[in-house]
Amino acid sequence: MRRELEMNLSRREFLKSSLAAAAGMGALGLLGACSTQENTTSTPSPEATGDTVAAALDAPYTALSADAITEKTVDFVIVGAGPAGLCAAVKAAENGLSVAVVEKTGATGGCAKFGMGILAIGTELQKAQGEELDLDAMYNMFTEYTHYRTDCVLMRRYFEESKETLEWIEAMGVEFEEAARYFEKSYPTWHIVKSETGVIGGGQAKTMTDHLEARARELGVEFYLETPACRLETETGKVSGVCAVSADGKQGYHFLCNAALIATGGFGNNEAWVKEQFALNLDQDFFGMRFPGHEGDGIQMAWNAGVKQSEMIEEMIFDIFQPGSTGSYTNDIKLVIQQPNLMVNQQGKRFFNEEQVQNTTYTGNSLRNQTGNTGFMILDEAIKQSYVEANHVDFTSRVWNTDNFTQFDANFKTMEESGYTAIVKADTLEELANKMGIDPQGLAATVAEYNQLCADGYDPLGKGAAYLKPITTAPFYAAQYYPSSYGTLGGIKVNSNLEVLDQNDQVITGLYSAGTDSCTVYGDSYMFLLPGNTMGYSVNTGKFVGEAVSELLKK
Repeated sequence: MRRELEMNLSRREFLKSSLAAAAGMGALGLLGACSTQENTTSTPSPEATGDTVAAALDAPYTALSADAITEKTVDFVIVGAGPAGLCAAVKAAENGLSVAVVEKTGATGGCAKFGMGILAIGTELQKAQGEELDLDAMYNMFTEYTHYRTDCVLMRRYFEESKETLEWIEAMGVEFEEAARYFEKSYPTWHIVKSETGVIGGGQAKTMTDHLEARARELGVEFYLETPACRLETETGKVSGVCAVSADGKQGYHFLCNAALIATGGFGNNEAWVKEQFALNLDQDFFGMRFPGHEGDGIQMAWNAGVKQSEMIEEMIFDIFQPGSTGSYTNDIKLVIQQPNLMVNQQGKRFFNEEQVQNTTYTGNSLRNQTGNTGFMILDEAIKQSYVEANHVDFTSRVWNTDNFTQFDANFKTMEESGYTAIVKADTLEELANKMGIDPQGLAATVAEYNQLCADGYDPLGKGAAYLKPITTAPFYAAQYYPSSYGTLGGIKVNSNLEVLDQNDQVITGLYSAGTDSCTVYGDSYMFLLPGNTMGYSVNTGKFVGEAVSELLKK
């Protein structure tokens, strides 16, 4: 799914040319809500706060005449129609509040439309599969994994109420087909939305967000699509309004409200912020999923209103990429290549236990420590053929789903003809190294050392003997990998109740943030041991905010 998504959303030249017409509005840094439309903006630096930035964000709105601005009074305004925003809208509307949702792009669902499912613990589906997960054990494991760099109170509530939240979503007609593991050593917390096609793969969670939108509309929630928010208004420590303007710049809205939620999906599509915050270069040494609309403008809008900045991290993964490479590959090629075989850096040196390719966060972190942030998986014809003949690989995937490897050679030829160069084969190791920019002598020495480890059946870096397979038989294969990410996490400082804090750590009454904009619960690394975590966090925190606003306004 990730490769398909990259191919669909990363048509760089198309985007760059098609966005030229929108450059006028794009340069103004309009709000990047959590959804996916081919519309990119330029956002000011996180450090560039104050009147100048506020004016830039407001420019399309302030340029309107009074007659072009419609004033509306509602209880609750939600900025961003992703899973967090949708859940907040449904819960608040169920409790009788009037709700308006403003969304920059032309559709709801956010990047959840490309995902598969949510975390939950203690569900009936888990029990039916014979899986009894101990909530205390899951919580303790999580806090230890993060070295307590997490909001323990919020995470405990999230885990405790995750079952209830899943059942609440099920009551809207959503079915979950499996409580899955992401990889063998992870836990079956990933509740995958039932596929409408019968094939498991990316995009299944769109069914869930479609049901959430339908339920919200049924309850009277008003949606303003292609209507980016541009300003938060506060009075004496309380939120008082949200301003927004249509994407064509012709219609403005001034929402008067007593509560507002920012849930806009982070800044994974903002090259300047990614470089500034993480010292990474999008599409050069880091290939994050660039969901259009995720430029961090909602976070910037909050900062302009005096909100405190939280820490920020990448939701780190890794994948096959190569700067400038075009073409495509099929799932069987991906799965045969991405197995626990030899991985080296540009110097041809091995650098970690390749068994961890199961845990995409760990592998992404390891790649970040290498020259150029890159590494190369190496295997030979014998290893490849063993997978093809068995029609099975060491590590399967529910994302890259396939049960047929028999067409590998034909598919590989098609891939080569498409011009894709991030995966190659060669008759010698030297030729392979030269094709991929690996030091040939370093690779030759490492392969010799690695083959001896395979003969000995022991790896000092900790890889199991079952995965120690020598590299001896031509042709040889290599794939180039870089760190990637699903997006970014954090930016807006909140307390355990998801209330937004000002520069003095005081609550701005009625202002909340949920989902990735304020998600700082993972410490320095996303936790794939409990899969479904970020989408689970989004739906749960969105629901929590809907409940909190209902209590605050006492409808």
